[in-house]
Amino acid sequence: MWQRSVCVGLLALALGYLCLLGPELPQLPGSLLGALRRGRSAEGRTLAGWQAAIVRPGRAWARVAVGVNACVDVVLSGVKLLEALGLEPGDGKNHAVLTSGQDLREAFAHFMEKGAAAERFFSDADAFHRIARAAAEHPGAQLYVGGNAALIGQKLATNPDLKILLCGPVGPKLHELLDDNVVVPPESMQERDEFHLILEYQAGEEWGRVRAPNANRFIFSHDLSNGALNMLEVFVSSLEEFQPDLVVLSGLHMMEGQSKEARQRRLMEAVASISDIPTDIPIHLELASMTDQDFMSNIVHQQVFPLVNSLGLNEQELLFLTQAAAGPHASLAAWSGVPDVGVVSDILFWILKEHGKTADRASDLTRIHFHTLAYHILVTVDGYWGNQVAAVAAGARAAGTQACATDTIDTSKVFLKAPLEFVTSQLEAPAKISLNPDEPVVHWHREGISFHFTPVLVCKDPVRTVGLGDAISAEGLLYSEAYPQ
Repeated sequence: MWQRSVCVGLLALALGYLCLLGPELPQLPGSLLGALRRGRSAEGRTLAGWQAAIVRPGRAWARVAVGVNACVDVVLSGVKLLEALGLEPGDGKNHAVLTSGQDLREAFAHFMEKGAAAERFFSDADAFHRIARAAAEHPGAQLYVGGNAALIGQKLATNPDLKILLCGPVGPKLHELLDDNVVVPPESMQERDEFHLILEYQAGEEWGRVRAPNANRFIFSHDLSNGALNMLEVFVSSLEEFQPDLVVLSGLHMMEGQSKEARQRRLMEAVASISDIPTDIPIHLELASMTDQDFMSNIVHQQVFPLVNSLGLNEQELLFLTQAAAGPHASLAAWSGVPDVGVVSDILFWILKEHGKTADRASDLTRIHFHTLAYHILVTVDGYWGNQVAAVAAGARAAGTQACATDTIDTSKVFLKAPLEFVTSQLEAPAKISLNPDEPVVHWHREGISFHFTPVLVCKDPVRTVGLGDAISAEGLLYSEAYPQ
């Protein structure tokens, strides 16, 4: 055993010496390089493959406008808050809208048992404010920038070359938390902050008979400003002066707390406002957790989807979308474990084929960035987007750093959860793909639509899960290039 250790040490010293001498020496033999690569962990090889693939686009964004949902997130342990509220563990049950502490207890248990993210509206204002006060005063609570738009803006603002405009209901605490690189129009400022409660749980955490299969969070609020998209018209009117290269829109899901009639009326007004955005400015729409299939169907069919160029969504939103719009695999009730790549691919293909841009369809939709815990897929209609290998790799890298709360990925703190082999479709004649960690971005093609797949280096002990999808979409957009049409 000691002889092997000595040999390994001598080899490492020799290689270090060769690296110092640099280009004066001939190339190492391919077999030796291959052996060195195989000696590294799959996680280390994946990270090295990403670093080689992530390059800046030829034409980068300079000014990005983001709207319209913004709030302050109160983040804490869900189990500890429910215990502090005197709520006992019990059977889980899904609720489209929360009306009481009992509903909160059941909905939290339901999604914790699945390990799935969800967001709900709490209709009772007094009950919500009592719970929010208890949450904010809990010793483990932390306050952060919240709301998809504000989170995407905050993530993009870390790039000093970008100027960010954020429109949303921004109160004094949120304004204090925002990056200095984020510009907020005076019309977006309001006297009181909107608070959202983020109840987190860790992988393996237990509450009564419920055990979480992975880390995630349950979000709820009584947010009337974001729920009515109050800042949408302010957002659109601010674009003429700001002159953005890219518009990022989110917050439509917040309207679910309104009555059906009010929601439909406001959606039509939103469509009219979005239609006023100049067509030469790409629009990315970030979806979030929803429960009303009719509302989702309205967003898909001839309302919002045809007006946007790009979508960002996770596995729960993708499945709900295909169920609401009678798409492929709509009979699937829920995902079991890691979502099947072939099923996901079929639904993404259907969205772009049936609702995306074609020669005879008046739609601008040409890109979808899908993310789930184990892997990401970036899907584009050919001829509209560039640098998508870098974009999907950058999004996956951001998932690892944000979840572990580190500036760079520490391969000892992450693991690969993606399938090492998968098929690209469950409906068409599929290709079978084997994942190679040295080339972690896999590409395939289907009827004028390109797919770029990469695994995620999943954080073993995630520090914070909220805002992960927003960070992924922001990073993917940062490295994407929209071709002029």
